[in-house]
Formats: sequence, C-alpha cells, structure tokens
Amino acid sequence: MSVIRRREFITLLGGVAAWPLAARAQQPAKLRTIGFLAPASASAWRQWVAAFVERLRELGWIEGRTVAIEYRWADGRTDRYADIAAEFVRLNVDVIVTSGGAVPAAKRATSSIPIVFAIAVDPIAGGLVANLARPGGNVTGLSIQSTDLAGKRIELLREIVPHISRLAILTNVGYAAAVSEMGQVEAAARIFGLEALTMGIRRADDIAPAFEALKGRADALYVVVESLVITNRTQINSLALAAQLPTISSTRDFAAAGGLMSYGANFPHLFRRAGDYVDKILRGEKAGEIPVEQPTKFDLVLNLRTAKALSLDLPWFLEQRADEVIE
Repeated sequence: MSVIRRREFITLLGGVAAWPLAARAQQPAKLRTIGFLAPASASAWRQWVAAFVERLRELGWIEGRTVAIEYRWADGRTDRYADIAAEFVRLNVDVIVTSGGAVPAAKRATSSIPIVFAIAVDPIAGGLVANLARPGGNVTGLSIQSTDLAGKRIELLREIVPHISRLAILTNVGYAAAVSEMGQVEAAARIFGLEALTMGIRRADDIAPAFEALKGRADALYVVVESLVITNRTQINSLALAAQLPTISSTRDFAAAGGLMSYGANFPHLFRRAGDYVDKILRGEKAGEIPVEQPTKFDLVLNLRTAKALSLDLPWFLEQRADEVIE
C-alpha cells in the first residue's frame, strides 16, 4: 500500500470510529419523568389530570417534548398502591405525584424521590410531613382540610332538608383519613341534634349491601369521598336516588354524577397547584423545603335534576350562593 493510500485508509478508519460518538452526541437527552399514581380510575380523574397537565404546559413542561409522564391507575384498589410505587422507584422517576391513601405507600417505597400530594386530608396527623411550613423529608403538597368542613356540609344539607333527623354516613372504613372525617361528621351531627348512622365499606362489593341495610332508616346521606368511593360514584348516587336519599359530598364530580350537592376544595385548582410544586422540584428545589398549602378556593355545586327527582325545592338563596348549578 502506498504511503498516500495508507494515510487515506487511516484517516478513513478514524472517521468511522468517530461516527458512533457523533451519533451519541446528537441523541436527545433523557426526558425528566413524572410518576403519576392515581388512586382512582382514569375516568374519575380526567378533569383533575387535565388541570395538572395544563399547568405544567404553562410552565414549560410539555408532555412528550420536555417531560415524560408515566400514568398508573389503581382503580380504587388500595392493594395496588405499593406495587405502583415500587415500579416508579425501579423506573427512577424524578418526582412522584399522587394523593390520599396512596401517599403513605409512595413514602414507604422511597425516601429519596420527591413526592407531591395533590390531595391529603390531614398530612400531619397522617405522618406525611413534620409540619406544614417546613415539611422535611421528601414529601410535600396540598391539604384539603376535609374534616374542618363537615359541620358546614351538614348545615347546607339542613337548608335543603329541614326535617332531617337521621344522617347516614358512607365511609371506606379501611382508609384511616376517611374514618377520621367520619368521626368529625358524627361529632357535627350531634351538635345539630342528628342521629348518625354509619355505612362502612371496604370494597366495591360492600356498597349495595350497605344501602340495603340502611333502607328506611335515614333522611339523608353524607358521602366521605376517597378513591374507592369516587371510583364507584355512579353506583352510589343511583342507589341513593332509589332510596330517596339527598346526598352531600366534598367533590363536584360526585354532584355531576347524580349527587344532590357538594361543597369542598376546588380539586382542579389543587391539581394546578400540584403542577407548580412539580415545576419547583424539577428546577432543583427540595420537596421538604416547600411548604404544604391549604385550599383557598371552595365550591358549592347543586344538581337541580337530582333535586327534582327527589321532589325537593332548593331555596333560592342557596342557588344564588352556588358556584355551579347543574340543570
């Protein structure tokens, strides 16, 4: 091989060897990844997830382009929380977003991956954070203060059903936060001179028998909302309507699915705020140093179709106060 040809050959080999390096250099960087653990079903959380994703987009985190989101739906099955949380740890996601009863499972799975809860009833009593101002650890998010609102919901119910004397309370007794709220409802009922009747459930199959056992014993129904209940909201509202029981709950989704009314924190707003938390964490802030927020926006939602089916006349002043009236 001539000197010239040999030099050309060596140069060619050097260029070939550089190709993989150049190709690797041109590959896009791995997207930051959010693990989204929803305790309920995709249909139940559709509106809330949309609010979360919209807020991320406003902050520059565009799904599939600047951030990846791994969605997992527990469909109201608490036994799936731990497995999903463990999967996110294996995937080494950058942050986990979840709520309610799934938060402790995520916290047990990791002490290093940041966790943002979009909804938590009492994060201090539940052992999620050390305090609201400085959570510590790897967990932060938004508290919904459901227990503080139990008395207000009973007041609203009495304005529509003034003759009420016996209040049924539908609760997932397998979820500590729901049991805590049930205790607050029972205490508030006593203040109003009402007899409280507990309808305890642990799984979807318990719902119909609980209503059967309640037949003819109550004047209205207070629904303690969590993932099992929200996943089965259509069935619960159908059974309540068949039993001629006016209902009140904490979330709009329950009223939209046929409940009489709801009063509570605006969940889409909370999920938008969760987007702000994720943004801060992805930009370098530590979860334990971001204060837990409490809700600032509360909504009263009335379902006129359900009121008509129950032969109830809603007070005009209540309709005027409502944030939304479903007709």
